[in-house]
Amino acid sequence: MTSSETRPPYLWADGDDLYLRVHVQPGAKTDAIGGCHGDALKIRLRARPVDGAANTALSALLCATLRLKRQQITLVQGESARDKVLRISAASTHVQTQLRKYAESAHSPALDREDR
Repeated sequence: MTSSETRPPYLWADGDDLYLRVHVQPGAKTDAIGGCHGDALKIRLRARPVDGAANTALSALLCATLRLKRQQITLVQGESARDKVLRISAASTHVQTQLRKYAESAHSPALDREDR
């Protein structure tokens, strides 16, 4: 990201890594990303927060929508909380651009189960 671009409050860089602050809403009707919840990116998940299912679904959703490999995403903080911090290793320009766009839309397209 260049200095002229405005970074959303939920996204920051440290070297080649991006850090993403998210607010997860488990048990939603659809999996979807979009809009802000305070200083976090809001993510709705169908998975329930039982035995790490919501964390697994969160990682799968981000991998599918951002075209990442599973090993590129690490849960840094908030394993059992709704508010989480994720590290995205070696994030491309496409990933950075897409993550910035999510702040602009409160209703991003839902991801169908077949798309995962």
